[in-house]
Amino acid sequence: PEKLAPPTQVRFDSVDYKNILRWTPPTNSTSLQYYIQWKIYGEPQWLDVDGCQGIQKHQCDLSAVTSDPREWYYARVHASSLPSSKSAWALSPRFSPRWDTKISPPVLKLNVTEQGIVVRVKPPRLLVRKMHSSLQYKIYLIHTSGEEV
Repeated sequence: PEKLAPPTQVRFDSVDYKNILRWTPPTNSTSLQYYIQWKIYGEPQWLDVDGCQGIQKHQCDLSAVTSDPREWYYARVHASSLPSSKSAWALSPRFSPRWDTKISPPVLKLNVTEQGIVVRVKPPRLLVRKMHSSLQYKIYLIHTSGEEV
């Protein structure tokens, strides 16, 4: 069977522990199907990602299988064009939920009272609160003169 070019720029995009695998489709290709597998770093076995077999999107949510913050993961994707042509696997860089996720800004609630301003700070997602029970935020108040207080 004829070989398709593999997808490129395979990478994890992780915000608040929502771990999305993204890739760029091969050039000059339309109506391809993609198959995604994952594994834990050091393990020999690649596993199919449920819901990410024969998909046409250029991304797949791997949060359910890459949720342990102590582990490092790999994912790979290949393209297929029916009936029989397949690309080689394209590998992601090694991914760690703990080190590679970006934490989005907290939700701020301000309440102005006669005594002053009460600021409530809450991490954006429950999972962030669970993973980081002791998150610390610095709050800066800047006066209209531009002076930091």
